[in-house]
Amino acid sequence: MRVVSLVPSLTEAVARTVPGALVGATDWCTHPAALDVVRVGGTKNPQTERILALAPDLVVANEEENRAPDLDALRAAGVEVLVTEVRTVPQAVTELDRVLTACGAPSRPRWLDEAQAAWADPPVPGRRVTAVVPVWRRPWMALGRDTFAGDVLARLGVDHLYAGHAERYPKVPLDELRAARPDVVVLPDEPYRFTADDGPEAFPGLPCALVDGRYLTWYGPSLARAPRALAAALRAARR
Repeated sequence: MRVVSLVPSLTEAVARTVPGALVGATDWCTHPAALDVVRVGGTKNPQTERILALAPDLVVANEEENRAPDLDALRAAGVEVLVTEVRTVPQAVTELDRVLTACGAPSRPRWLDEAQAAWADPPVPGRRVTAVVPVWRRPWMALGRDTFAGDVLARLGVDHLYAGHAERYPKVPLDELRAARPDVVVLPDEPYRFTADDGPEAFPGLPCALVDGRYLTWYGPSLARAPRALAAALRAARR
């Protein structure tokens, strides 16, 4: 099986579960760190000709991270494309199972069982808290409706305040984010790399939780560790 992955989460999952299956991945596919495959461009601008030159049996993609015209071009060239949709944790488990089976996994991997078990009983605080979750600045953008990261937080007792917004990643002025007065501001290190020196200063007087974006937004092997790691970061911010 020759697989090209256009999604960092799926790249990590396939590389760990079906060693040798991956022949290509995007420039943003950073895990596993030692992955040695042909790089085929970004998630939003993959190099179609380079992908075709790899003669893949399957390209795995995601409806949010990849653009339909790029996937249509691959299909038109005769390549099978499997497109995932991941908006919730249970959906992530189901889609990972589907992708790994399609990539030739002989059985369901242990890490996926561990991830499902970890999310079956996640650490939840005594009371629910509210949050705003910036994902970019210049301009400021926040987590909106119907996102995987939003579902992750909800399962950890965190209700983000733009969950009902018409857009999934709305542009929100900084003054409005501050005025929402959340219990906590959640600042991931991707897609924008918020750090202790870049982000918290914009929200004076509000607790800020700096979290690993891989635990918040990736749906691969990191799912098993995500509940406790995120819960610990949220607790630390509100002490």
